[in-house]
Amino acid sequence: MPTLDLSDASLFYLQRGNGPDIVWCPGGDNVAADWEDQFRAFEGQFRNTSFDPRGSGQTASRREPPWLIEDYGADCAALIRAVCKPPVFVIGLSMGSKIAIQVALDHPELVRAAVAMGVSGRPAGFLKDWLTAEVEFRRQGGRLSRDFAICHYAAFMYPSEVLGDDELWAKVKPFVDRSYGEREGPFLAAQWQACIDYDITARLPQCQVPLHVIAFSEDMQTPQQHGRRVADLAPQGHFHLLQGLGHLSLVGHRPEQVNDCIRRILVDYA
Repeated sequence: MPTLDLSDASLFYLQRGNGPDIVWCPGGDNVAADWEDQFRAFEGQFRNTSFDPRGSGQTASRREPPWLIEDYGADCAALIRAVCKPPVFVIGLSMGSKIAIQVALDHPELVRAAVAMGVSGRPAGFLKDWLTAEVEFRRQGGRLSRDFAICHYAAFMYPSEVLGDDELWAKVKPFVDRSYGEREGPFLAAQWQACIDYDITARLPQCQVPLHVIAFSEDMQTPQQHGRRVADLAPQGHFHLLQGLGHLSLVGHRPEQVNDCIRRILVDYA
């Protein structure tokens, strides 16, 4: 499997397809392989690249936490320079959306346009309280049983349409299990702490590249108001709201609806 050797990490990545480059940034607790629905949808027209962020999957960090979003952004920028042909499209979800914005701000020469899904410019309100409670629970040695972890996190990942449909639930449950069933508490806490500490609102007005924010009307994890504020702060910000979708609906629920929105965005720059 391909890895990129960095000064303090071995970064695992996947790459597939041909054409202009898209780099997909995973959210917290997710890995490169979680973008499979998107790889399949776009590989006929684009070269797709993703990576396992520090604290998840097969990436090995030789530096212990804390890790900042700036660190994840530097990892992503190094990957773009090494295996892509910039400028690229950078697309992220949740923590990955913060990584995408960080790359756009720190390395605008590498980015044609950025797409941030389920994003907040800074934690506030319920979002901050929930993230903080999760981190404190893990740092105090808290551990959820496998079955309870699946049910707990699924409620934040998917809308009631999925949870109330036996076939849809059976389809997405293995994904929730893979992300959270056996999640290592210290690494979960480290990734989520990076999101708690991240406040990019002061820098967004200086963003030099187009920034498209996609929000989901049934997103419990990052309610749509957070994304709208991010889009409003960016000079070339654009806001897209997808109805009936939750935070992770792009996996196993309605990936085609999310992919169609992304495709419409990319066509304007391709």
